[in-house]
Amino acid sequence: MLRWPALALLMLLAGVLVLPVFALGGSWFGFDAAARDVLSQMAQTVLPDYTLTSLVLCLSVALGVAVVGMLTASVVTLFDFPGRRSFEWALLLPLAMPAYVVAYAYTDFLQFGGPLQTWIRDTFALRGRVFPEVRSTPGAVWVFTFTLYPYVYLLARTALAERAAQLMEAARLLGASLPRRIREVALPLARPAVAAGVALALMETLADFGVASYFGIQTFTAGIYKAWLAMDNRIAAAQLATVLLLTVAALLWVEQRAQRRMRFAALRGSRAGSAEAQPVRLRGGRAALAIAVCALPVVAGFVLPLLFMLRPLIGGWDVLPWGMFVQWSRNSVWLAGLSALLATAVALTLGFALRTWPSAITRGAVQLTSLGYAVPGAVIVVGLLLPVGWLQAWRPDSGLAYWITATALGIVWAYLVRFTAVALQSVQAGYARIPVSLDDSARMLGTTGAALAARVHWPLLRRATLAAALLVFVDVMKELPATLVLRPFNSDTLAVVTYQLARDERLGEAALPALTLVLVGLVPVIMLSRALRQK
Repeated sequence: MLRWPALALLMLLAGVLVLPVFALGGSWFGFDAAARDVLSQMAQTVLPDYTLTSLVLCLSVALGVAVVGMLTASVVTLFDFPGRRSFEWALLLPLAMPAYVVAYAYTDFLQFGGPLQTWIRDTFALRGRVFPEVRSTPGAVWVFTFTLYPYVYLLARTALAERAAQLMEAARLLGASLPRRIREVALPLARPAVAAGVALALMETLADFGVASYFGIQTFTAGIYKAWLAMDNRIAAAQLATVLLLTVAALLWVEQRAQRRMRFAALRGSRAGSAEAQPVRLRGGRAALAIAVCALPVVAGFVLPLLFMLRPLIGGWDVLPWGMFVQWSRNSVWLAGLSALLATAVALTLGFALRTWPSAITRGAVQLTSLGYAVPGAVIVVGLLLPVGWLQAWRPDSGLAYWITATALGIVWAYLVRFTAVALQSVQAGYARIPVSLDDSARMLGTTGAALAARVHWPLLRRATLAAALLVFVDVMKELPATLVLRPFNSDTLAVVTYQLARDERLGEAALPALTLVLVGLVPVIMLSRALRQK
């Protein structure tokens, strides 16, 4: 039975982490005339464009990531060709590239004054623009497709690797041709995984601020910032953020439903087929086509942006802001390290409570805490500052606004709301590998409470805890919207200066912090690749 002090601590943690989300709902109770006027003006002018642009962007990205992710997962899972083992992990590399960094890299190289168009005009004596404008909705679709397709690839590959080879072999023995086996066996089997991956990709697309702001695309997230910063009405911004939050919640429901269907399909097929079927061997032109299908996403989503960033880095080595770079890195590492430590501690506390007292209260607290990762950073910022404004209006001398906006308290709070779910998922996975019988044996020997966590659970959770801290650390390093607004004074991070330098057209100087973020992002990709190889 959960004791009252522990129950109070558990509910306090969950309440602190879910407060920004609940505050958005509370904004509708403070619907004043000024907020009504702002929303009315936006509805008559820019809001339809925001909605249409976001809809077109999401539909295009959904189609792009579904096609690219499903194609690459099918090729590396169902077929054998030269380089297949390398492509299995190389296709995950775009996960290390923040979308806004890829946008800056492509813009620097392909814009009108960039090296490629300049060389083509000089070589062939051409005038005017050679390529279409990179900063456009099609350009954003390209960036999001080749940075987010690994969500679909990873889930579809897992689904196909479990049963597809055996079922396709059975279909071959029944006389089905290869195209029919792919169409009627592999694709239906991977459909739930594709749906889950597309939902995750769309959540990242809706949460984006860097690409949309830099490309000048009027998305719903841009509307939230305009209502808040340009029109100076936080109530209207909160109500727009509520609409975006409901959309993200619908996508989260689709993703969780698809995940359940994936587990159901795997359980149903767990006894079908005993022999390990081999992938179909490809030769000649078919093998070359398979290599091209797998190489294109890696080149477009990782290799080319990396080369585009290395070019100004090497060419302008002497003018790079090395002195400021050390300060930016120190700020980023400090904020990321503190957030990772606190998020991991909260995750361990919630994981231990759920393990020891699996009641409806603990499960509800864990589920509420897990909502934060699906909430865009811009929404969290609005939801966090909204109750601060209410309290400041009620108690002007409280000083809470100072502590939230001028110190690290506000930004770390936003990070915990956003990324505690990441640490919690890793900790729960670690607890799932610890047999419950060990807890029963420890209790019979008189070890309970904190001693049980320290002497039994902790030695078995060290790797999962380290993985949780690393994942939160990397996510915090790359987070842009919340950091851009809530960072303390004179505490710019690598993500913020990358955005600011690129916005000021100083793309050569932005290459150094952007490349650093990419190198940091490689850490979870390497961990994920090693985990997949061990399966």
